[in-house]
Amino acid sequence: MSKAIRFEKTGGPDVMQWVDVEVGEPGENEIRLRQTAVGLNYIDVYFRTGLYPLPLPGGLGMEAAGEVTALGAGVTSLKLGDRVAYVARPPGAYAQERVLPAAAVVKLPDGISDEQAASAMLQGLTAQYLLRRTYRVKPGDTILIQAAAGGVGLLVCQWAKALGATVIGTVGSDEKAEMARAHGCDHAIVYTRENFTKRVKEITNGAGVPVVYDSIGKDTFTASLDCLAPLGLFVSFGNASGPLPPIDSSEFAGRGSLFFTRPTLFTYMAKRSDYEAMSAELFDVIASGKVKTSINQRYPLAEVGKAHAALESRGTTGSTILLP
Repeated sequence: MSKAIRFEKTGGPDVMQWVDVEVGEPGENEIRLRQTAVGLNYIDVYFRTGLYPLPLPGGLGMEAAGEVTALGAGVTSLKLGDRVAYVARPPGAYAQERVLPAAAVVKLPDGISDEQAASAMLQGLTAQYLLRRTYRVKPGDTILIQAAAGGVGLLVCQWAKALGATVIGTVGSDEKAEMARAHGCDHAIVYTRENFTKRVKEITNGAGVPVVYDSIGKDTFTASLDCLAPLGLFVSFGNASGPLPPIDSSEFAGRGSLFFTRPTLFTYMAKRSDYEAMSAELFDVIASGKVKTSINQRYPLAEVGKAHAALESRGTTGSTILLP
């Protein structure tokens, strides 16, 4: 019998249970996957706590990597033994084995390990669309990334630097500032003792930045807007401190005709062709060495409650993977 994490009610980390599950055989256009590494992301917390509602009982986890162990009828793009990775809905990646649509996975090139892929699919594809599509960063840009020492933040810092940008990042401690700088952040601002809006204005000689990438939410919303240049873009892609307050459009008008977007990865990768192209660009930039994955925590999947507690207390840096 295979094992997986399930939860029957929303709440704290203790609602997650390590239980026996029946995996079954893949149906038409499906595959069965033996998972070797599972990614941990803040969106998992949102589902567990009910901020993002899910039908219950249910599973958690959006990304993993592993080996194809069975093919359903009609699957011609994959073969037994192929290494693949995915970021997919509905949640359920916290499992030793899983049946998925073949279209949900992408093949892994030889230069990308299972752990790298499991730690980088959701966060890496998020960095890809933020930097290449939501606002296409170009040489000479100065950008602001909140939570620069987090999983997405470290990827954004490296990738933006490789694109020729000057990177400003906010972090919560000197240790995290050092880590952000080691990953390409030119100016790491410790927000617990520095006014990051004031520092951004100093760094940009009062001009502000053309884009702010903000995954913190409520606590940084207004100050992030104050960092933007006229016609700048506020990109809200997470709510680690809580949801944004009700938005008054005059906040954007009065600061210089600002733009606002609340993007989601699954909109950007909805077309299979986009999913494949985004993944290929991510794997290429990792294989080139321009972007390195930072797996700084590993937990047995059965102990995922400890991983969630560390994530929520901001006790993690970079990426965390769960080992089935």
